Amino acid sequence: MSVAATARETRAASAGDWALRGARQALVLLGVLAGLWALWEAFKWVGEATELRIRAFQVNDRTFPHLHEIVASLFEPSRRGGPMLIEVLLDAALFTAREAAAGFALGALVGFTIGTVLAHSRLLQRGFLPYIVASQTVPILAIAPMVVVWLGSRGIAGWMSVAVIAAYLTFFPVAINTLRGLHAADPRALELMRSYAAGTWSVLWKLRVHAAMPFLFAAFKISATASVVGAIIGELPAGVPDGLGTAILNFNQYYATAPERLWATNLVAAAVGIVFFLIVVIAEKLVVRRAPEHVA
Repeated sequence: MSVAATARETRAASAGDWALRGARQALVLLGVLAGLWALWEAFKWVGEATELRIRAFQVNDRTFPHLHEIVASLFEPSRRGGPMLIEVLLDAALFTAREAAAGFALGALVGFTIGTVLAHSRLLQRGFLPYIVASQTVPILAIAPMVVVWLGSRGIAGWMSVAVIAAYLTFFPVAINTLRGLHAADPRALELMRSYAAGTWSVLWKLRVHAAMPFLFAAFKISATASVVGAIIGELPAGVPDGLGTAILNFNQYYATAPERLWATNLVAAAVGIVFFLIVVIAEKLVVRRAPEHVA
């Protein structure tokens, strides 16, 4: 058998394995969705049959609509003679996704920079790390209006203020994991590079950053979904009329008569967060071939 034929068979087998894994993952996803649907409907049925009350929460069609009603509302007109609800929500989701992506990129850059600086200075780490941790104890609802006022007074567009708010929720996990990841480099490899008189930048980019990749992508997974939450929250004080935050606020006003529309909006917002998470997972598979051997 020729080398070319062997290579073709290897590629075919690899493609077949990839297709089989994809089919299995799709079946698992469908099974999970079916299970969640069954749990939702079972809880609603039990709650209505027994008049279950969880503190102030009563299970009925207004507080807990059927999932098929929530999904069906996506394909109904958002208003009389208007476009379907899913079209409105997709437009809002794309707008919020752009804000969240900008905030994620900004927050990841700031967090990586802070983590890198602190990793090279014990003095700065001891002096600034407590304040960085304390910054995350301030509620985002208190920070968002101040950011909007500060940046708006300088003529910065509302969506950029929203991106800064999203970056505020993004930078902390990246900074902490960068700090930990840069210290996770193999001491033997560090000693070897120093024996060859490697400079600080060479050690950083050729060794420490590679060792920190698993830690960084763990932080990116957290920050990706947090950036979506930050963007949605930031749209409210920023007065952005086109995002999911405004859609949630609008449909909340009609919750008494059409609760399924607010639930549908929350469903779309959750889907945006899941998409962000999956993008990071795919990037991790492409960038991180394997974790460092010394990392448990």
